[in-house]
Amino acid sequence: MSWIATPAAGHYPLYMRWLFAFRDAIGQPVSEPVRQWARTPRVLRAFLRLYRAIDRTASPIEPALRSLIMVRVSQINVCPFCIDLNASRALERDVAEDRLWALDRFETSDLFSEREKAALAFTEAVTITGRVVDPALKARLGAAFPADAIVELAALIAFQNMSSKFNAALEIPAAGICRVPIAAGTAA
Repeated sequence: MSWIATPAAGHYPLYMRWLFAFRDAIGQPVSEPVRQWARTPRVLRAFLRLYRAIDRTASPIEPALRSLIMVRVSQINVCPFCIDLNASRALERDVAEDRLWALDRFETSDLFSEREKAALAFTEAVTITGRVVDPALKARLGAAFPADAIVELAALIAFQNMSSKFNAALEIPAAGICRVPIAAGTAA
């Protein structure tokens, strides 16, 4: 449970209460982070719209790589809920379990392509305070992705940083969504 208690159902606007009740009725309860974001429905709606814009079928970044990036950001920011959710999503997107376990050592692992390594190095450069996107990384990215895809990578990384920092700040725990307990931790 978060250190900020989840409000009683009556705290939310009527349409949110209806949505929560509907989700409960179909066996898909609303997650703790969504309940916290829903304290400000306008912000929740913007958050969900941004997520849908980034994680869409027509994205130039394939779904498996998007999931790997989201798990890596979540690990760095030590967000148990995000690791849990995004690792589950990665498995749904056919990311092999051993690749999830190897994320914190992707640069030296044979489990990742050079394209994935460039994207994950960019993820760390953007996420870890004090790191920069140096000329060598820019060259790696430019060789692996067109400019539009690099911009989408930056947007995805920034979005997941916002989400995982929000959840980590409120100490929202893992929800037991993923069957693989991928550890949280920072990069070397």
